[in-house]
Amino acid sequence: MSELVEEIYENRFSGLENYRNNVWKTLITDYFSRWIKYDSFVLDLGCGYGEFINNISRCKTFAMDLNPNCKKYLKKETTFFMQNCSKEWSMDSNFLDLIFTSNFFEHLSSKKSLEDTINEAYRCLKPGGKLIALGPNISVLKGNYWDFWDHHIPISDQSIKELMEIKNFEIEVLIPRFLPYNMVRIKKRPLWMVSTYLKFPLAWRIFGKQFLIVGKKVT
Repeated sequence: MSELVEEIYENRFSGLENYRNNVWKTLITDYFSRWIKYDSFVLDLGCGYGEFINNISRCKTFAMDLNPNCKKYLKKETTFFMQNCSKEWSMDSNFLDLIFTSNFFEHLSSKKSLEDTINEAYRCLKPGGKLIALGPNISVLKGNYWDFWDHHIPISDQSIKELMEIKNFEIEVLIPRFLPYNMVRIKKRPLWMVSTYLKFPLAWRIFGKQFLIVGKKVT
């Protein structure tokens, strides 16, 4: 399985590493930083090449992925877990302040795998800790959702909300249309466009194809 993941990453993202890193630096600075507190314990779930977690500072950072190549792209101070996220995570309960995941849940092999992953996320978060998930919204994309070979689970903003509520998360933010679909099969955009886009939520309703959800562990 890890060999297939490695091949898909290489084929899909090769040559885009610097661009993706700069886009994520902008996304974090201009938007996601509101949820990243000083000295917190942060996990990038399905970390890919570390574009999110590498741009986090003044935190204890962790990353999880099945692709063994991910480790070489991560900052040396980041602890890397190469494992199936639907199995028990190699960390204590009530350990993390924040879990972030982007365009990952749809790649899991089954709904059961996603449920088990959400269970582990809840277990490992501290009370008050947050799970932030970003992903393609099948209710918006329709058939285009399946344009990637490794998309397995159909997820909408409402279905992920329902699952997280079933697993006892309190939903704090739910945006059905947030970012555009992907940065892979489009030409590179100037970074100022990313920053400007984030400032105009009305544009999200037109161009947004990904949901954003933030859930809090309440107990």
